[in-house]
Amino acid sequence: MPHRKACTAHSSATLLPVVFSHANSFALPTYRLLFSLLEQRGIAATGVQRFGHDAKRPVTNNWPHLVEELIEFADQEVQRLGQPVYLVGHSLGGILSFMAASKRPDLARGVLLIDSPLLGGWKANAVGLAKQTPLVASVSPGKISQRRRYHWASNEEALEFFRHKKAFAQWHPQVLQDYVEHGLVDDDQGKRSLFFTREVETAIYNTLPSNLNNQLRRHPMRCPVSFIGGRSSVEMRQVGMEMTERITKGRVTMLDGGHLFPMERPEATAAAIETSLLNMEHTISHKA
Repeated sequence: MPHRKACTAHSSATLLPVVFSHANSFALPTYRLLFSLLEQRGIAATGVQRFGHDAKRPVTNNWPHLVEELIEFADQEVQRLGQPVYLVGHSLGGILSFMAASKRPDLARGVLLIDSPLLGGWKANAVGLAKQTPLVASVSPGKISQRRRYHWASNEEALEFFRHKKAFAQWHPQVLQDYVEHGLVDDDQGKRSLFFTREVETAIYNTLPSNLNNQLRRHPMRCPVSFIGGRSSVEMRQVGMEMTERITKGRVTMLDGGHLFPMERPEATAAAIETSLLNMEHTISHKA
């Protein structure tokens, strides 16, 4: 099915296997350059093309169906490879990776969160309460995404539009080109529209998991967890790092840049991912 299509860097058994999950609104092909750079470093990345668009797995509170979608994909990879994989994810993708590894420890050799701070404590309780009221629509990033421009006359017009948006201004040129080429589709009006719909993006923002502590009590994490963050990340400041630091046991790396540093600095991101995975690999091998 098209929405389950994978973007695969390499399938060689000599490469470290990774199931990579994308950030909200940025479908997997946005990371094509990053995957190419990872392959050069001995890491093969694949993943679900876009979460939230399968009618059988709708976006609901705390994202259980999205987690199941990732588990199904990862399970297929593990069966194909005959070994567990590293679950790596950016933002939304990191939280999904964490929840999937908690529920299905047999699939995950390790988890790497890329600017995906874990929401816990009183902030999680506050978000849980907000989601029960219309207030969530006015305080989550969904208040912006629901009004986001969603179609353009051509790829060229879209590229020019995004170049001048603050959130995209620092992106690596090739990453921005990939986002426009693969993140837009032809619509029934002959225009280019967002492949990742703003309705799904908004629904994901408005249903952010506030139950991670409860899930960990039921399903304790059994593999190492690492985190790579952006030094200027607003999301990290908003969520806080208390739960993340506890779960990662200090496996935290910081890079210059904001929440979208994988798009801004793909080379540095690939290097940091390699270092984090090799560090966990060393830890795992010495425990064996």
